[in-house]
Amino acid sequence: MSDHKITDVAALEAIYGLPRAASLTKEVDRLLPVYRRFVEAAPFCALATSGPEGLDVSPRGDATGFITVEDDKTLYLPDRAGNNRVDSLRNVIRDPRIALLFLIPGIGETFRINGTAEVLVDPALLERFAVEGKKPRSVLKITIETVFFQCSRAIVRSDLWNPEKHVARGDLPSAGQILQAVSKEAFDGAAYDEALPKRVAETLY
Repeated sequence: MSDHKITDVAALEAIYGLPRAASLTKEVDRLLPVYRRFVEAAPFCALATSGPEGLDVSPRGDATGFITVEDDKTLYLPDRAGNNRVDSLRNVIRDPRIALLFLIPGIGETFRINGTAEVLVDPALLERFAVEGKKPRSVLKITIETVFFQCSRAIVRSDLWNPEKHVARGDLPSAGQILQAVSKEAFDGAAYDEALPKRVAETLY
């Protein structure tokens, strides 16, 4: 099997060839107006970070346009209530490199931004991003390095936005069932699931 392992870029390029011109042209170093519309339309993105303990990718979502475009090189991403693991923020403090993958319901193309980030706790900035009187505990300031869109093939192949393909929640283990299983019964899964909807509603922000 070792003879079939690709170990250098030249061998990889011999298989895949070179990217098409459009694949290179679409990458720019700032948020052009045509790209800004994707950020403003997105209710969800995945945030990828790297730190001494390894890699992390974390979901981020809120009302459409929850990531604010400050200018063509700067974004602000408020950190809403979560599980307090703060894996992404720990990573950013030690390695500022980040990547964002935006998903927009109904749209085939995804949108990607690479850059660096810093964790800010300026009171005026936190107040600016308050929702229902609740301020985020920090805000990520993202400095853009590269911007580009990804073609729709992955979304088309997965049929991601087709409601007929939605998986019924009961077909997969619940949060409580997962915790009960991985904790070797230390968690009461049924009690956790019963309390979860109310807890989520009360701590959304």
